[in-house]
Formats: sequence, structure tokens, C-alpha cells
Amino acid sequence: MNRKHPLFTLFILLAVSAGLWAAEQQTAIAPEKIKAHVEYLASPAMKGRGTGTPELNKAANYIAKEFKRDGLEPLVGSSFFQKFRVTVGAELGKQNSATLMRGTDKTAFKVTSDWQPLNFSDSGAAAVPLAFAGFGITAPEYSYDDYTHMDVNGKAVIVLRQEPQKDDEKSKFEGKTPTQYSQIVNKAINARNHGAKVMVLVNDLPGQGEEDFLMKFGSLTGPENAGILLLQAKRDVVDKWLAPSGKSLTQLQKDIDDKLEPQSYAVPDATLDLRVDVRRITAETQNVVGVLRGRDPKLAEEAVVIGAHYDHLGLGEKNSLAPSQAGKVHAGADDNASGTSVLLELARALGERKRDLRRSIVFLAFSGEELGLLGSAYYTKNPQWPLEKTAAMINLDMVGRPKDGKLVIGGIGSSPGFKEMIEKSNRTGLKVSTTAGAFGGSSDHISFYVKNVPVLFFFSGLHADYHKPSDTPDKILPAEAARVGDLAMQAALTLSSQDARPLFVRVQEAQPAAGGGGAGYGAYFGSIPDMGEEVVGVKFADVRDGSPAQKAGLKAGDILVDFAGKEIKNLYDFTYALRAHKPGEEINVTVLRGKEKLVVKVKLEQRR
Repeated sequence: MNRKHPLFTLFILLAVSAGLWAAEQQTAIAPEKIKAHVEYLASPAMKGRGTGTPELNKAANYIAKEFKRDGLEPLVGSSFFQKFRVTVGAELGKQNSATLMRGTDKTAFKVTSDWQPLNFSDSGAAAVPLAFAGFGITAPEYSYDDYTHMDVNGKAVIVLRQEPQKDDEKSKFEGKTPTQYSQIVNKAINARNHGAKVMVLVNDLPGQGEEDFLMKFGSLTGPENAGILLLQAKRDVVDKWLAPSGKSLTQLQKDIDDKLEPQSYAVPDATLDLRVDVRRITAETQNVVGVLRGRDPKLAEEAVVIGAHYDHLGLGEKNSLAPSQAGKVHAGADDNASGTSVLLELARALGERKRDLRRSIVFLAFSGEELGLLGSAYYTKNPQWPLEKTAAMINLDMVGRPKDGKLVIGGIGSSPGFKEMIEKSNRTGLKVSTTAGAFGGSSDHISFYVKNVPVLFFFSGLHADYHKPSDTPDKILPAEAARVGDLAMQAALTLSSQDARPLFVRVQEAQPAAGGGGAGYGAYFGSIPDMGEEVVGVKFADVRDGSPAQKAGLKAGDILVDFAGKEIKNLYDFTYALRAHKPGEEINVTVLRGKEKLVVKVKLEQRR
């Protein structure tokens, strides 16, 4: 080709232009570094990074080492760690015993083979009469109540594991699709609400090929303490308790299934002498916190927070979405080794651009997110950088698999300039969809939003491997994750450099759909629980704008202790109590506000 030809000149100009365009699109975020971080954090040796485990502590040390290498400084003293304690499980104590007494006859039963406490049982001793309470269900919408005409106050109630007619597709209880009434924690709360001192769970009639087994201790999801003594007993053990009254579990269940009528009764001349010893396991864990200080003498007093949680499910015993694989490593490559890895790359890349920072940037790797946003909740209660001088928070949670370049950013409405800023920052052409509200994804940004900090939540979407052992490093898309990192970096640089601090706006949040029922099902209250606060009751981190709770004058910081006459000890109690009411009902709720006890009337609404 003749290099003097006009077409050649045009070709050179186009090539130069393309080269300049490509240079503009190049990002300082390195895909190969993201890949290396993910492969380390989500390796089999890290055993799923469960909160309170040595492996999560190892991950914390790795993150701190990277922060130091990239020029970050600790915010407090010489340590990058903000330590706090969490409850991570329960274990059986040495004082568990169960004896059935009939007159002068006493029969002792062996713990772990005949019976076993449940992990969210209260601890204590009781010698109480026995009663059979069917499936332990009170379901007014199905006109079914195992406690009808039964006084179980101060008694031990025997309840079957599932629900009536579980194999009948025409059952009121949705047949082969279990309702919330089959959940063990709901049976426990219902027993306690009826005054029972003890609940004895027993498997219903095993199907073909099934065995009557005791569940592994610690395998159930529930509150730390349900406020009632809870145990599971083998069927042959309970049948021995019932035999003198001429009853058997098989016949009782058959009668309930055939008639869909309760068969509850007080077991005559039978007292259960019980001692339950369940000990809570606590562990020390840590957020990892570092800062790049801004160069502007005035603006450097303010900070932009970039955060990601680095914990996952460990071996997945309680929260796995593949329960048959409990005990296997739940690697958590996307959730959230991906966000942590992008956080580390941002620390490196922004560390190299420290001269461009006017506001400071705080980098936060949170622990305890999977247990209920515990790390971010602890940080916002004990901030190492004042929240009143925190300009914005960017949260990275599951950003490793942006298929076809698709990314969701939540919280876009929490500051008026965010939408335009994201559009200008999107140099690599990600297909970004946005949501105005912050509550669409339950992640660590919420802990900041409820403290009136503008937030942006970066999320590349759920997938079939979520909370399963199959969320492995080989499925991460490092190049796509680097594009997410570039967008976050550009947004952080803008937030750090602009003169005006972002204005916080409370978004009119859409009502959440009811769990299991979809839109339009169930009563709506509108509070946001504070998962990081250990109190008796439910502390509100916030209340949704325009919700029944807000209309009744309830506020962030209130502690709910009674709901329509039902004592509330934990979030499970509240959820159970709310399900018993319908939209349009007016109920009284009691909250603690500081030292004051307030009773307010709330009119429940329909979920939309």
C-alpha cells in the first residue's frame, strides 16, 4: 500500500482516534488482580469464611496486609482492625436430662440418642404435665387450631413436625407445598404464646424409605433464644409416654389427616422432668478499616466510604440454599469475595491516584454481614470516621458475575446528583439499571442509609449458585468485575473531588412483597429491624416513609415489646405476630423509647 495515498492518511487518523478512544476506556482496575484475590479468598482452604472462624481471621489479615501495601493508614491507632463480638452458634452443655414420671415410676431418657435440645432453646429446668397438641398450629385462615379448648399453660406440649395432610394436594395447608406453619420456630412461638413451658417436637409418620432421626444440633435457623424450653424426641420415646392413655402418634396423626380436626388432649398422670443446658458460642471478629486521606485541607475532613463484606456461610449448616450439602465448603466467590476483591483493587488504584483525592476515602471490609449486617451495624454505632462527615457510601456486594455487562445500582435516589454522576462515570459501557430505593437489597449500605448517609449499592444479580457450594471462583468474570470496579472508581473520584457534598434524600420506598405470598398478600407494618442490636424485643433501625408504623408516630430507635397483646422478644416473634393480622385492622403496639413506654394504635395496610 502506498503510504502517501489519501486513504492511508485517513486510515492513520482513524487508527489514532481509535487508539485514543481505547486509551480513554482503559481502566486502572486489573482483572488479573481481581481473579487472584477471589481465588485466594474463596479457596477451599478458607472454608467459606464463616464469621468467627480462624479462616475469616486469616482473610482479615490478608485484607489488612493489602491495605498497608497500597498506602492506606489505620483510622484508629496502629491497627486496621475494628474488633467486636458476635454470637455464632450454640453448643450442648453438660447438664441436659429428661425423665418421665408416673406416680412413683421414673424413666430416664438419654440425650442425643432418645432426645436432644434444639439450638434456639432457652436453658433451664422444669417439671411439668404433658399434653399432645397435634401439629402445634393455630391457623385462623384455615379454621384450624390445635390449641382450641386446650389449656397448656405451664405444660410440655408434644407437637408433630410438619402440618396436616402434607401429602394431600387438596389440603387446606397447600398440600405438598409447606406453609409457614410447618416452620419449627413458628411452632415454638405459638406454644410459648399459649403459655407452654416446654415444646417437644416429634417427627410425623416417616414415609417410605425415611427414618425417624434427631436433627443435628445447631442445624436450625431461629433466634438466639426463643424463650421456651425446646427439644426433639424420638417417636418410640413419645409413644411410650402416650401408651398408658391408649394413644399412639400414628393413630393421632391419621385421625387429624382424615378429619382435619385437632386431636389434642392432656396426657394423664405424666410429668416431664427436664433440664436443658444450651450454651451460646460467641467469637471475636473484626471489620478491616483503612483510609486514604484527601489533600484538600478543608474537604479532607469529609470522607467517602467504599465497603464490601468479606464473610460468607462457612460450611453452610444453617443458611445454605443447598441443605443437602450442609457441611461442604460454601466458597462464596461471588458472595462476596468478588466485592472484597474489587474493594482491594480500588484501594490499590486510588492509592496510586492519592494526589487526585480532595475528600478522604475510607475502605471498609465488613464481617458478620451474613448474620444480619452485624459488622456495618457495629461500625455505624461506633464509627471510626464521624458519620456527620461521611459524604457517601458505595457498597460492593456480589459484583463478580455481570453477565452481558449488566449491573444493578440501588440507592440512586438517595442523592439528587447520583443518577447523572453514574451515567458520566460509566466509561466502559456497562448496561446499568438503577433503583431509587436503598432497601431493595439487604446489604451493608442499609446501615449507612438509615443514618442519613447517601448510598450506592453495586450488584450484578442473583444466580443459581447463590448460597450454595457451587459459588466457586471459576465462575467469576474478572474482566466484567473490573468494569464494575472502574465505574465505582470514577464515582468515588467524583465524590471525592466535587465541591458540594451530596445531599441526602429519603426515598419513598416501595412496600416489600410478603414472604411466600407475593404482592397483595398479608398485612404491612413498615419497620426496618436493627439486626446488629441485641435487645429483648425488636429495635427499629428505621421506619419506612408513609408506612403504618410511621403514621402511628413510631421512630428509629424504638424497641417493640408487644404487638396486639403478644409479647415480642425477637424478630421471629414479631414476624409470627404480624402474620396473624389482616390489612385494615387497628392494633395496639407497645414500644420502649428511651426510658418511656409508649402504647400506640397502628392501622395495618395491605402489602403492594
